[in-house]
Amino acid sequence: MFPGAAECLAEPFGAPAPSFEILTLSRLRASGAALGRPFRPDRHCLVTLTSGSLRHAVDFREHALAPGQWLWARPGQVQQWGALDRAEGTVIRFATGFLDPDTAIGVCADDPHAPVLRVPAAEDHALLRAATTQLQWEHSADRLAPDTRRQVLRHLLAVLVLRVASLPGAAAGAEHSEVYLSFRDAVERDFANTRTLSDYAEALACSPRTLSRATIAAVGMPAKEFIDRRVVLEAKRMLACSSVPAARIGERLGFSSATNFNKFFAQRTGRTPIAFRSEVLAPR
Repeated sequence: MFPGAAECLAEPFGAPAPSFEILTLSRLRASGAALGRPFRPDRHCLVTLTSGSLRHAVDFREHALAPGQWLWARPGQVQQWGALDRAEGTVIRFATGFLDPDTAIGVCADDPHAPVLRVPAAEDHALLRAATTQLQWEHSADRLAPDTRRQVLRHLLAVLVLRVASLPGAAAGAEHSEVYLSFRDAVERDFANTRTLSDYAEALACSPRTLSRATIAAVGMPAKEFIDRRVVLEAKRMLACSSVPAARIGERLGFSSATNFNKFFAQRTGRTPIAFRSEVLAPR
């Protein structure tokens, strides 16, 4: 669970989210929720359009969604809706635990590095539409016993997410080395405990230089910058989706003082934590 999870979870939908739900963008528009504000759900969010266009931000990066494409935001990622008046489509939200374990593992359900935007080939559109339609129909029907209905929905969702996960990302690249993948996982696990490259090198039984070569080859940046960017991302998430004071956020991310945290954040983003929070919460 990410640092400060209790304060950071913020839903624009009002009531606590169920383990699985489907709604249309038109229903979302009519909900009266504060859709322009950033939120950080503990559920997966699958979005696809039937018409129009939509810009949806995930972790402060805006993605342009066209009909037939799929956006998949993972639990803990910060989302922010763009204007919904020019799009029609479907939103599917589910907890990882709603999937059967084999499917969750097979699609790397909680991989925070998985592509956000998925672009199907022309021949995939009909299959994805059919899977979505069947899932919607069973979700709206109420003719089965609750336990049976839940199992039907789990199996139909598994079909859909397996198909979506098999689609290429919008910026698919080469496979990464084992060294980089091990380092990436270690940073995801320990970024709030250490920002020191040598700590990761020691834990992974390799040299800092080896880690940097692998990270540069995979994502075009040195290993130390990779660590720092992960810390900055978590700081941005907490600043955007909680009322936790910046000094306390810095403390949770391993900084010895508010001054050190402010300096670290400003050097890497060009603005102070407070300025970033004001900017991201400003009406869009």
